[in-house]
Amino acid sequence: MRQRRKRESSRPKQLGIIVAAVALVGVGGWFAGSQMQSPADAAAAHQAPKAGPVTAAVERRSLTASVVAQGSVEFASPQSLLLAGPVGPPDAGSGASGSTDEVVQRVTKAPVAGSEVKEGDVLMQVSGRPVLVLRGSVPMYRTLGPGTSGEDVEQLEQALARLGFNSGGTTGTYGQGDAAAVSRWYRSKGFHAQEPGVADKQQLGTLEAAVTSAQQALLAARNPGSGSGGSSSGTGTGTGGESGRLQLKAAQQQLDAADAALFAFQAGYGTKVPAGEVVFLPDLPARLDKVSVKIGDTPSGPVGTVTSSKVVVQAVVPGNDAKLLHKGMTAQVETPDGKKVEGELVALGDDVPKNDAGNGESPEGTSGGGGDDASAPVPVQISIPSGELTKNANGSAKVTIKVGASDGEVLTVPVAALRTSADGQAKVQVRRGSEVVDVSVKAGLSAEGQVEVEPSGDALKEGDQVVVGQ
Repeated sequence: MRQRRKRESSRPKQLGIIVAAVALVGVGGWFAGSQMQSPADAAAAHQAPKAGPVTAAVERRSLTASVVAQGSVEFASPQSLLLAGPVGPPDAGSGASGSTDEVVQRVTKAPVAGSEVKEGDVLMQVSGRPVLVLRGSVPMYRTLGPGTSGEDVEQLEQALARLGFNSGGTTGTYGQGDAAAVSRWYRSKGFHAQEPGVADKQQLGTLEAAVTSAQQALLAARNPGSGSGGSSSGTGTGTGGESGRLQLKAAQQQLDAADAALFAFQAGYGTKVPAGEVVFLPDLPARLDKVSVKIGDTPSGPVGTVTSSKVVVQAVVPGNDAKLLHKGMTAQVETPDGKKVEGELVALGDDVPKNDAGNGESPEGTSGGGGDDASAPVPVQISIPSGELTKNANGSAKVTIKVGASDGEVLTVPVAALRTSADGQAKVQVRRGSEVVDVSVKAGLSAEGQVEVEPSGDALKEGDQVVVGQ
């Protein structure tokens, strides 16, 4: 009886287990059936979707077209400094008369790199003599002294006047007024101007003695018997004879030649400016960028490099971009430290000054604006306001030159959406539902991968989808 009741109480549990097992089998069968596919169904599921056009939305925005380039910040107008000749008299670099010992000029005070040079300053000293700086476009190439004339003499007179040493006017011919002004200028710097040296004084004495001798010879020819106490015999040896006339003519010619030599020498005799004692620079004040000599060196080559105190940015742009540029454009210059300065495009292509301190070539990889390759890089120069970016010199900078802007907000499409039909008409393809239609447009400014478009009427609106690819 007790066993019967036990069997009856276990039946509901067995029934529950059976029902759960059936349910689990059913779920498993459903899951397996849902995951099983025929080979045809599997192939269809892995096929690529049907190809359709790639589109982009039409936007309404402002466009600004710019030419962007990477450049370098440099001091402007680099120029090599060369001495045009000896410092001191012309024989300052050789031994004295009759001496076999050569006297070599030496730098006794070297220029200082990074210093500023103003008009009238002493740049350096050679063998105790000054090398002075003046403003002028004609380089020093000869000794200036009494009798010389030309543009170099004129700019010397103009410089002396600016410094307060008036020479009596700008004549272009070196006279006694110029000599006196040069002497005063040198004394103001603690030096003596180059007065006539021993050799010059000796030469002057020799020429004066030659004139005196010629005068005496002429007098003797005119009065052949005055020194002997006798009288003319009338035999043809006096002034009336042929021999006397020839002697008189020769004596006169000798005197004329001596007078001419003395006059020519006196014309250049006096205070002079030796070729090596003045350096003319077109722009002052200037900055000594590099120095190539030190105390004790012989100044036989460049003594240094001078630049303007102003800063410029040198850059190169692709030839096609260069066609959009012209002098006077505003350029924004940004240095790596975030400093931004507005500059001006002052030179383009062949107008960019060559580096006089180097080999005179255009920057590497540039054409200088010449050649037949329209896409070749072209050099540009950006002028920077005085006093700006001097601390950034010899560094890099990003240059952005605005070349155009849209008139407010305009309709724009990606450049890839613009097409040209056979008749030359610009158009875009617009997707409308399942169809693609052509819309004629007038193309305008292009920038940042977008191009301004002007449709006819309302054929194109903001938000429309234009085809940019397939």
